[in-house]
Amino acid sequence: MRELTPPVVILDRSQLADNIGSVARVMANFGLSELRLVNPRDGWPQERAWATASGADWVLEGVKVFDTVADAIHDLNVVFATTARPRETRQPVRTPRESARILYDETAAGLKCGLLFGGERAGLETTDIALCAGITTIPIDPRHHSLNLAQAVAINAYEWRTLILDAPPPRFREIDPPASNDLLIGMYEHLETELENGGFFHPPEKKRSMSQNLRVMLGRAQFSEQEVATFRGVIHALAKGRGRVLAKMAAKAAEEAAKKEG
Repeated sequence: MRELTPPVVILDRSQLADNIGSVARVMANFGLSELRLVNPRDGWPQERAWATASGADWVLEGVKVFDTVADAIHDLNVVFATTARPRETRQPVRTPRESARILYDETAAGLKCGLLFGGERAGLETTDIALCAGITTIPIDPRHHSLNLAQAVAINAYEWRTLILDAPPPRFREIDPPASNDLLIGMYEHLETELENGGFFHPPEKKRSMSQNLRVMLGRAQFSEQEVATFRGVIHALAKGRGRVLAKMAAKAAEEAAKKEG
């Protein structure tokens, strides 16, 4: 079996350097090494992070910083959003143990995977959750649901590590692997542009929620690269056809106007 690459950990809008360092520490504890930051509040690097990482310097030294979640997950095939609040999305919700098993199988199949965590106060935006393949929710007691960022990462990392140590046989895919998020986002934006041109987003103030619902719905299909290319071909053909119809209508209107003038 190929050597497994652990999931990437993505922290969205982290506020405290101490928390970033603590996350690096638990990542190192459980064999995860790639950490990505999305728009950290105090920028990067932050000296305080090294102080709380307790020697997990290689994780912090390899940190990559991105402006948006979409940029941070562009090269990943499967990403789970870790949040206690599924909110409005209709995505599969799993425990860290269930998610770890899926990530293990997908990684064994050669895919690049990740776990997305929200900021300490606001959590994850629904639009960013919509870019993920599912939701991971830690089953904590509702009487006290406060869990800090490093603890959340530690629980997910532990479940991954347990699978590695137990070394269960991977469940290999029998179909083509899903496309990277970079290709999917390009497909979403292509579709949304043509829908905008066609007047689909009405009323305009509902465009954001409608786009989000479309992305969740299409994301559940786990398009392969070939399917993305095919679907974008469909979008292009429909848009081209609409252009021909509009051209014919314009020509007919011009012809009628010329007859009236004559």
